[in-house]
Amino acid sequence: MPLPTPFHTRTSAVCESYEWRNWSGYLSAGIYEMSHDREYYAIRNSAALIDVSPLYKYEITGPDAARLVDRVITRDVTRQKIGQIYYTPWCDSDGKVIDDGTVSRLDTNHFRITSADPNWRWFKDVGYGLNADVVNVSDDLAALSLQGPRSRAILQEVVSGIDFANLKYFHLAHGQVEGFPITVTRTGYTGDLGYELWVRPEYAERLWDRLIEHGTGHDILPAGIIPMDIARVEAGLIMIAVDYISSQHAVIESQKSSPYEIGLGWAVSPRKGDFIGRRALAKERERGSLWGFVGVQYDWATLERLFAEEDLPPHVAGRASRSAVPVYEAGNSSHHIGQITTHTFSPVLKQYIGIGTLLNPHTQIGNRVDVEVTVEFKRKRCPATIVPTPFFDPPRKKA
Repeated sequence: MPLPTPFHTRTSAVCESYEWRNWSGYLSAGIYEMSHDREYYAIRNSAALIDVSPLYKYEITGPDAARLVDRVITRDVTRQKIGQIYYTPWCDSDGKVIDDGTVSRLDTNHFRITSADPNWRWFKDVGYGLNADVVNVSDDLAALSLQGPRSRAILQEVVSGIDFANLKYFHLAHGQVEGFPITVTRTGYTGDLGYELWVRPEYAERLWDRLIEHGTGHDILPAGIIPMDIARVEAGLIMIAVDYISSQHAVIESQKSSPYEIGLGWAVSPRKGDFIGRRALAKERERGSLWGFVGVQYDWATLERLFAEEDLPPHVAGRASRSAVPVYEAGNSSHHIGQITTHTFSPVLKQYIGIGTLLNPHTQIGNRVDVEVTVEFKRKRCPATIVPTPFFDPPRKKA
């Protein structure tokens, strides 16, 4: 049975939909209201409060902590400053992605890693022989994500000791709320201005209450993982077990992906020292990758026509779909070239969009493809265009 998070007394009191999901063994609200619309627009127009406590969290300390982390991840830890956060994948020895997450450098020899899957055993194995401790602190930290254009204004009222005007994108700072300590990271999973807040579980309810109290004047709303899913697709952000399969869970070799194949090639530091998967990734960089990550925009006029053929309006607005659909070479329904792994109607862009992986000769921006669409149990083809990601990238995100 899923466990309650430290915020459950607050989230359960306002979850009118009674729609709960199992996120890593914890109860997580899918949506709070009967529809996701207001929660989605809170992310984009005001502020949304999302319980992200189910994330796995690990702290690595000791004289060899930096060496251990540098051995695990694909980015160069020797260039990471105290207070800086990396988003990064980590790979097996074949250069296939195990997981992706954030690495916060809290001190010279103190790191905190968040991940979607449990990774404690992997980190311990990689650190064998090094003078470093790996501790699972998942239950020791409650976490909230405050996302949206009003998030900074709310935190300036609630948190003391942090200069939010100068807290850079993917950096962290330590402050206080009513005397208890809090760590604030300028990170999130929505592609908008946003922050993630990390506190001891005993302070969770007080933190929630203060944010709701001060955020009411900023139109704050609790938001579930369903509206966040739409936002992360607009931001072009991948999800494990949806947009790629961890190499530790893949059943066949072809299910595995390298960072270059899922849009994370920019997070591989080719000039850093040795790390797990370095040699395999160097070879792939030289020869090129079989697959490439893409964003697609569906042709709206064709979508309308495909539904009109069945005497229906286009049934595409609503939740993001995590059901993968095939992609074909334009005009050639027999030539399968990849898959769209997550697709959704973007309320802010008024477009139907998706992310996925295609065979590399077909990943060029502007290329036309045909994506499978099911209408009244009939499989049809809708033209789509390869477009850059993120689809939605407001200046306030990094400003």
